[in-house]
Parts: sequence; C-alpha cells; structure tokens
Amino acid sequence: MSKIKNDLFLKALRGETVDRPPVWMMRQAGRYLPEFMEIKEKYDFFTRCQTPELASEITVQPIRRFGMDAAILFSDILVIPQAMNIEVEMKPNVGPWLPNPIRTKKDLERVIIPNIQDSLGYVMDAIDMTKEKLNDEIPLIGFAGSPWTILCYCVQGQGSKNFDKAKEFCFTQPLVAHQLLQRITTTTIAYLKEKVKHGVNAVQIFDSWGGMLSPTDYQEFSWQYIQQIINALKKETHVIAFGKGCWFALNTMAQSGASALGVDWTCSARNARYLTGGNITLQGNFDPSRLFSPPSEIKTMVNQMIKEFGKDRYIVNLGHGILPNIPVENAKAFVDAVKEYQE
Repeated sequence: MSKIKNDLFLKALRGETVDRPPVWMMRQAGRYLPEFMEIKEKYDFFTRCQTPELASEITVQPIRRFGMDAAILFSDILVIPQAMNIEVEMKPNVGPWLPNPIRTKKDLERVIIPNIQDSLGYVMDAIDMTKEKLNDEIPLIGFAGSPWTILCYCVQGQGSKNFDKAKEFCFTQPLVAHQLLQRITTTTIAYLKEKVKHGVNAVQIFDSWGGMLSPTDYQEFSWQYIQQIINALKKETHVIAFGKGCWFALNTMAQSGASALGVDWTCSARNARYLTGGNITLQGNFDPSRLFSPPSEIKTMVNQMIKEFGKDRYIVNLGHGILPNIPVENAKAFVDAVKEYQE
C-alpha cells in the first residue's frame, strides 16, 4: 500500500502523539450538501449505492469542500441483508422498508451467506474508484452495521423507536435469532475483509440500535458478534466500534482489540476516558443537533470538547450522523475548528 500523505487519522488510531486531532463526520457524504442533493434528484437511493461512479463521487464531495482528515465510503448498512437474499427498499418518507421480514425459523431458510464478490462487487468497485480519486491524500474508511442492528431491520421490517418486534423475536426464539446473527456476522466478516483487500485503511462497525438492549442482553445479542468481527479483522486493519447509547459497554469494548471506540453525546469525555481505562483512542461526540448553533459557538464548543478528551488518542467526530438540514457553513465551522486547533 502506498503511503497516505495526511495520515493524522491513522496516527490517532495507532495512539501516536499528534499536533491536533483528526476530524471527520459520520454521514459526511450526504444529504446536507447541495451537490449531493443534485445527484439525489436524479437517482434513487440504492442506485446511488450500487453505481460505483456515483458512490465514489458522493464519497469525495465533502472532502473537496471541507478537507476532512478521512473519507468514509458512501454506502448503506442494508446492502448486507440485500446480499443475503432479504429484500430491502428505501421508501420516501419511510426510510428502509423490508417487505418480507424474518420472523420464524421458516423465514430463516431463505437467508443465504453470499459470495461477496458476486453480490457486493459494486461496493469494491466503488472503493477502487474512490481510492483513485483520493490519490492517497487521506485514508478511506469502510463500514458495516453491527449484526444486532442489521437484525433489527430484518425482523422489524422498517425503522422503529423501540424495535419491539426484533426484541420479541430474540427473546421468544433465541435459537433462531442467534442463527440469523451468526449468518450476518459471517457475511459481514467476509465483506469487510474484501474491503480491506481493495484498500480501505480502517473499518467502522455501526451498532446504531445497541442502546435498545439492557447491558445483559447487549452482551448476548450484540457484543459477542461485534467481538467476532473485531477478532477476524484486527490483524488486518484498524477497527472502530461505535455503539450508540452503549456507554455501559465501554469497559468491555476497550478490551476488545478495537483500535478506537465511538462515543455518543450522552457520555461525557471524562466518563468515556474513565470507563475505557484511559488508553484507547476515542471518537466523537458532538451532538449533531448542536450544529444548528451559530458557527462561532460551534468553534468554541469544539475547542472545549478537544480539551476535555485531550488531543492524543482522539478523533473528532459527531456523536451520530450529521442531520440533513444542517447549514453548510456550520459543518464547515466544525471541521475548521479542529484544523485550526492549537494547544
């Protein structure tokens, strides 16, 4: 692999001393950018994901505009169930829609462990094209949803405030649930390994719905599968684990072999450092809604956040994805505050 010119993000993942922390934003390639909206008007969601030219263009749009220290490939966590023979649509004003959810042992029979190159080759092509566009200026992050988060959609059939049907499925049919989780895990490992082969410099696991589970259930239905993924990938690349609402698991996560842990805005920097033992890289945790504040205030708050986390072993990010209606100049203020940071 050729050397990345701006390797601040990789230095932070390795725990090295830096002049300032690196910055990127979850969902940075997306719906708050006017140039993204232009593409969105022409092509539907999964067309954008499945067309390498479009996915790579969308990936680099925010980099051109703001110059973040890392790019994250434009894609979606639900390409995994699609590849596993579970139909997923993106419905306007509804979001993800799975017309045939998995709710019984019989439903599980149609769920396959796919050949990654056959079913998700378009993602690898998008990585190849993006790497070419980035020209080794900055690292590229690949990602996947956690097995539990994927299960939530596969069973619920759509987004939800509490994923009650997914939880009922796990608690009434635990054996079937664990079989589904294992299939998702096996597929995800193969998928991420293929991404690494194509040149991504780190991978992030998004456990968006981990916080729906109690600490005990989290270990059983989510964390043990994330741990499998980390074990399979940690020798090949940097793994970032991000569990939204999962502060209660930070101590366990810190011993997992992950290079970094994402933290959401409900957990203070001090608590996150304390719970993780103070010697693993942390990423986060600006409240995405705080990007509605005036740019000058955003800059003050970002500086405060860096002081609280400390500049080393730290990656500046939001505590969840950027919201669609954030003003572009506010996103810029967030990134600029980090790039201008001096101790």
